Amino acid sequence: MAHAAQVGLQDATSPIMEELITFHDHALMIIFLICFLVLYALFLTLTTKLTNTNISDAQEMETIWTILPAIILVLIALPSLRILYMTDEVNDPSLTIKSIGHQWYWTYEYTDYGGLIFNSYMLPPLFLEPGDLRLLDVDNRVVLPIEAPIRMMITSQDVLHSWAVPTLGLKTDAIPGRLNQTTFTATRPGVYYGQCSEICGANHSFMPIVLELIPLKIFEMGPVFTL
Repeated sequence: MAHAAQVGLQDATSPIMEELITFHDHALMIIFLICFLVLYALFLTLTTKLTNTNISDAQEMETIWTILPAIILVLIALPSLRILYMTDEVNDPSLTIKSIGHQWYWTYEYTDYGGLIFNSYMLPPLFLEPGDLRLLDVDNRVVLPIEAPIRMMITSQDVLHSWAVPTLGLKTDAIPGRLNQTTFTATRPGVYYGQCSEICGANHSFMPIVLELIPLKIFEMGPVFTL
């Protein structure tokens, strides 16, 4: 999870998030280069006293600074589109979880386990134990296996919500009357936190998401029924 004074993104827990971090660094380096070149040109313009009348009509230079930005945009767009299509792929998921947003809690349904349904509320401060995170821990966590493709079916029963877990690279809107889906494959066990990322009312800040990712062999023993 994020910590105080963190500058970069959270550590990736899924292949999609690894791709997003790589693309972020790729685009950031291009931005740094552009800023450096522009600032260097401004510095030379403001400090040099030399003038050259030939630069007022330089067809070659105009051609270069027209084609070069187009090439830069292509270098940014191609990996971006690749990741966009990767996030939409649904390849034979091993488990399907349905998440329903409410004001202001989440309902989860394990559709592959006889319709197991439970609500997930934020823990009030009076119920927090040592080590629990204020405004982030819940009474019932979503227990899922790692190294297995998981499909999340996301919808809402009242207003717009957004189911987001940054470390997995997930953010999907929960829309009333519409069923959106997203997939992910976790690579590391642990407890990962997210929050509703769509302003949904007075208590928008108080509907966290907690995923507990465990090895597949342990999950197959039935830990999901201990919630």
